[in-house]
Amino acid sequence: MAMKTLHVTHPLKSEEIPSDDTVLIMGFFDGVHLGHQKVINTGVKLAHEQGLKSVLITFDRSPRVVYQHEKNFKYLSTEQRKQQLVEKLGVDYLYFVKFTSDFSQLKPQEFVDEYMIGMHAKYVVAGFDYTYGKRDIANMQTLPNYSRDEFKIITVPEQTFETEKIGSSSIKKMIETNQIDEANELLGYNYQNSGTVVHGLQRGRKLGFPTANLAVGKGELIPSIGVYATRLQVDGNWYDSMTSVGYNVTFQENTGITVETNIFDFDADIYGKEVEIQWLHYLRGEVKFDGPEGLVDQLEKDRQNSRQYLKLKTR
Repeated sequence: MAMKTLHVTHPLKSEEIPSDDTVLIMGFFDGVHLGHQKVINTGVKLAHEQGLKSVLITFDRSPRVVYQHEKNFKYLSTEQRKQQLVEKLGVDYLYFVKFTSDFSQLKPQEFVDEYMIGMHAKYVVAGFDYTYGKRDIANMQTLPNYSRDEFKIITVPEQTFETEKIGSSSIKKMIETNQIDEANELLGYNYQNSGTVVHGLQRGRKLGFPTANLAVGKGELIPSIGVYATRLQVDGNWYDSMTSVGYNVTFQENTGITVETNIFDFDADIYGKEVEIQWLHYLRGEVKFDGPEGLVDQLEKDRQNSRQYLKLKTR
């Protein structure tokens, strides 16, 4: 059965509540990294063993935007990307709850009554640091006090990879500091962004390296300045490529951050197309050259290094 996705607003309508008994999987799951995957897999496995439906409840935006009023918050996964990643793990129902001010003001007992007991939970599975209100009173340790003995609680401990805690915040820091390779290890897949191909300055074409300029979705975290071995998906096909994230320092236009992808062995007009870009490997930082010749030499090296890396990666 394909996963069913629902976008709901508090309070839930009766037709939005599952009719079966459920295993509830709770969390925001930004990035659906290896730690999140452990929580989700635990819930899905339990649902199969108990003959129950697996239901994952998440939100349309980060609780940090609502509670801590974080401005310009950047996400590791859009809703669409989160949906793709969760579906791969075999979840039956995915709920995106709109984080309205009404919803944010629910007391812990009200939240448990409506979004756990009210969802016919026989088991609630979440990570060790899951909260459902104020951290000091509404955490996994205090959940039995609110459960009314209606469900069992499964707490998944902190996950590590080679002693590194697997968490969305640490993965974000890696992506922002030239460590995309390490971030991908903790994600369990290659980090990606979605975007639209827009008109650029056409300079790459003149240098023999035509690029697709990408306008990345608002709110998505873009990797740090530098050059990367990447793959780009357009019209359902993936192509090897290299991508520069930069400020155009050699030519000094004030165009803000640009994401420019040179797609190998590709010569189609893709302006206006929606694309996905996968970031596989950090090659180098941004360098200012005295003129076009030095830049072209470096781009040749980058292309060679990217091809070499991608060839090894796809074996």
